[in-house]
Amino acid sequence: MVEGSMTQGAGQGPVVRTATLRDFRVPPYAQVPVQSQSSSHEYVLAHPEDSVPQAVPPRAGEPAAQPAPASEPETPPRTAPEAEPGDDQAAPVRAEDSVPQAPPVHPGNAFPDDEPPEGYTPTERDLPVINRGDTVQVTVAAEQPEPAAEGLGPLYVVGDVHGYLEELVAALTAQGLVDAEGHWSAGNTRLWFLGDFTDRGPDGIGVIDLVMRLSAEAAAAGGYCKALMGNHELLLIGAKRFGDTPVNSGAGTATFQAAWLLNGGQKSDMDRLQDVHLQWMSRLDAVVEEDGHLLMHSDTTAYLDYGTTIEDVNDKVHEIINRNDADECWDLFRKFTKRFAFRDDDGPQAVRELLATYGGGRVVHGHSPIPYLLGEVGTEDADGEGNSEPLVEGPHVYADGLAIAMDGGVTMAGKLLVAQLPLQG
Repeated sequence: MVEGSMTQGAGQGPVVRTATLRDFRVPPYAQVPVQSQSSSHEYVLAHPEDSVPQAVPPRAGEPAAQPAPASEPETPPRTAPEAEPGDDQAAPVRAEDSVPQAPPVHPGNAFPDDEPPEGYTPTERDLPVINRGDTVQVTVAAEQPEPAAEGLGPLYVVGDVHGYLEELVAALTAQGLVDAEGHWSAGNTRLWFLGDFTDRGPDGIGVIDLVMRLSAEAAAAGGYCKALMGNHELLLIGAKRFGDTPVNSGAGTATFQAAWLLNGGQKSDMDRLQDVHLQWMSRLDAVVEEDGHLLMHSDTTAYLDYGTTIEDVNDKVHEIINRNDADECWDLFRKFTKRFAFRDDDGPQAVRELLATYGGGRVVHGHSPIPYLLGEVGTEDADGEGNSEPLVEGPHVYADGLAIAMDGGVTMAGKLLVAQLPLQG
């Protein structure tokens, strides 16, 4: 495979790192219950991608208003995050990444007619930090995985990337998976990405191009690099295919385009999105099992709605995407945004249900940032300065040791995680 053919969008000039909507609370029109029965009344820990804008009907005789950018204060550098619950901290705007005509705002704060829908609240700096006492780090002995097939190397997984290409390359290099030029250097190693390549960060298309190229290079070296479908892949596909086509959101009328903007969609990604990227994303599987690890993007049991075997789930997801029905794709996207199914008292049972259905001894997922699972979303020192110490050092093991969370919160005060399975120690 010729490398140039897999790197569409590369070298097309700098992109601007822009702030994204960071509202830790869910407005009434987009409330989605937390899956655990013991906490189904909680909405405050929902992540921004659980927010879906509700269309505002146009006034008589006027066309429907399009979302317009609203001003937002500049985001502080990521090295000094503020204590803000749910703050998907954007990377600092660097001089070399700037273009003079770029507005210092993000379209994710737009709403029809310049008026927020009822129940919407913008980001506030004084939101309380919710520190849950029922989620703890569980120390477990390294599990004995099923033996890998002959000739296959070690297994690695990557958490949510969200457009942070430089951080991804640095994390892969630190694990010895790519060389100094960003090319595959891990021989027969197996590498799985858990989804969410775009949105919020500066270069989602660059991330997809890298993963596509590494897939070819790893295969040539006797290993492989593969990826799963995340809810942001579904969101980007929907925004490109359906745009402002109304869909039934279950809470009124919404559109993929509005939801994409609300959840960190980057114009530079949409401008560079090509058919080869859409085809690649559309073919991604939703769930796989590797060496006794059940890999999926979202910490939800919604996968069970699509089949009782891994093959059934993946076939059904591909069928829905290929059918090109906006409402059906929206329903799939909404179910993949559900989270926290494994977090509370009934979390271990939810994991066991998935494992009993699809196989494996542990679930490994992304989607819900570890700081949210721990109830830690940022700290400040006595002078009010952000604490530069990362909240996340590695994967989070929980649900009686049956679940491993891999979203380190690269968009906030965390890090982009790459880990070898089984976890050591």
